[in-house]
Amino acid sequence: MSDEKGPKGDLPGPDIPGVEESAEFAANMATVMQHAQEIWARMAEAGARDERPHHPDPMNVAPVFTELTKEMLNNPRELAEKSLELWGQQAELWRRTMMGWMGAEEAEPLAEPERGDKRFADREWSENQVFNYMKQAYLLSSRWTQDLAHNIGQMPERDRRKLDFHMRNVVEAMSPSNFAATNPEVLRATIAEKGANLVRGAEALSRDIARGKGKLLISQTDMNAFKVGENMALTEGAVIWQDNVLQLIQYAPKTKTVWSRPLLFVPPWINKYYVLDLNPKKSMMQWLVEQGHQVFIISWVNPGPEQKGETWDSYMTAIMTALDKVREETGQSQVNIGSYCIGATMTAVMLAHMARTGDERVASATMFTGQMEFSSAGDLQALVDEKTLEIVDEQMEEGYLPADTMASAFNMLRSSDLIWSYVVQNYMLGKDPFPFDLLYWNADSTAMPAKVHHFYLDRFYQNNALAKGELVVHGGKVDVADIRIPVYHLASREDHIAPAASVYRAAKLLVNAKNRFVVAGSGHIAGVVNPPALGKYQHWVRDDMDAPDIETWLENAKEVPGSWWPDWDRWLKRRSGKKIPAPTPGAKLGVIEPAPGSYVKVRFDEK
Repeated sequence: MSDEKGPKGDLPGPDIPGVEESAEFAANMATVMQHAQEIWARMAEAGARDERPHHPDPMNVAPVFTELTKEMLNNPRELAEKSLELWGQQAELWRRTMMGWMGAEEAEPLAEPERGDKRFADREWSENQVFNYMKQAYLLSSRWTQDLAHNIGQMPERDRRKLDFHMRNVVEAMSPSNFAATNPEVLRATIAEKGANLVRGAEALSRDIARGKGKLLISQTDMNAFKVGENMALTEGAVIWQDNVLQLIQYAPKTKTVWSRPLLFVPPWINKYYVLDLNPKKSMMQWLVEQGHQVFIISWVNPGPEQKGETWDSYMTAIMTALDKVREETGQSQVNIGSYCIGATMTAVMLAHMARTGDERVASATMFTGQMEFSSAGDLQALVDEKTLEIVDEQMEEGYLPADTMASAFNMLRSSDLIWSYVVQNYMLGKDPFPFDLLYWNADSTAMPAKVHHFYLDRFYQNNALAKGELVVHGGKVDVADIRIPVYHLASREDHIAPAASVYRAAKLLVNAKNRFVVAGSGHIAGVVNPPALGKYQHWVRDDMDAPDIETWLENAKEVPGSWWPDWDRWLKRRSGKKIPAPTPGAKLGVIEPAPGSYVKVRFDEK
């Protein structure tokens, strides 16, 4: 190939390749086609074996797009004005591109990627006139499409949010960076390697299809680089009790004396608990025992047919039984409780139930990204309506929702980062995914018990029953306003799963509790798992919750550099009793097995 450059870029020119190069490229393309045939055959075979119901529209997207079409037809003037606006932008882009091609003008771009958008990081997207035009044309069109879907006509707010979510996924899927023929980095690699990158990509795709048992299960990291109990979830401790749905882990103290009142942590069962114990440098569990706390944590089972009969009430009962086991092991009458995400939602319901029945076993509660008010509860809400609930129920005929379904749903929340970037890197560029512990955890998906999952989606996301005072557990309605203990609430400012505004509304429901509200920088995971030693991000504190909404609260909040963990530690220690000699895990209940236990090691893609 010659070194001739394309229009203001570094892609090779149109020289005819030599015979040897052509032969090697042809051989590689033949190998790619062979892999493609094998992949299609494997997927077809898996589809034939899969007896679960299949729906052409499993997300129930068609109705909102039909509604959008009606609004466009009912508002022809607005549609015409917006269309003329787009045509004008595209015409101006073409004019500037042609002038730049002829060297007559160096114009400012009409559209630039958002900050943090990595799709167009390759310099060809800016320096090559062809790719620069494709990039800007896409950005103008995609933004116009999303703006039109969001603003035209009159639609119910819930339908509009659902439309926004799915339209974003559509335009992200159509990015020119996702196609080999329009991605300069892929073209450059294909030319330089004579298609060997596509061979490696096809082999990686074949492995991911095999790992997903006929479905595409994208590898976001090196799945062989980590193993729970060997280089993850390493905080020393023991499983001291278990039942059908959980193992109770007690961590070994790291100090000679500990605070007498223990902390029991309730993680979400949608994901595995070891996000809080990834490795010694990032581990919240390790840090807590180093501060002198007696720490226990629940490790939820990865559900299968054995959990078919489990319900929201039975899961809540399991937590209350774990409370008793912690009290029995420590000899303390009261326990501090910590919780995260859906674990915090269930903890709030449990505390409201305990308040109604006069149960005083819990002295204080901490809730990370805990939602109780679901009127606007983040991107996941776009996936829930009456029709999708029916479809999910059909998928759960065996008594649980398969883990791959949960993984797909969470990947859709950030499809550009969690789907398309890996399609390009893994399957087009043929690169091996980088080893990253958080992404390994993210891929270590869990199933969901059918009745628990249906109750959560229907009563919370669909009907907002807790906030309305209509939620019934253990035979009676519960009201979080009955909670009167000290509660520490944490929201993450960039959280797309449990938005900070939703968490703030939830905290304000606890009108009789002694609340402390803190906002962390970053998102749902990084905002929570932020060890002080890393010196990352910041947090905001304020001594009251008088503001009507999160935006007003933040206006008068104090911004503090670094992790919020020390603030929580100070708050928790004031509610943790006195210092006592450090105990040995399982001294009273006995030891079943060392931490992290066996429940957390069950992987859905290894069954």
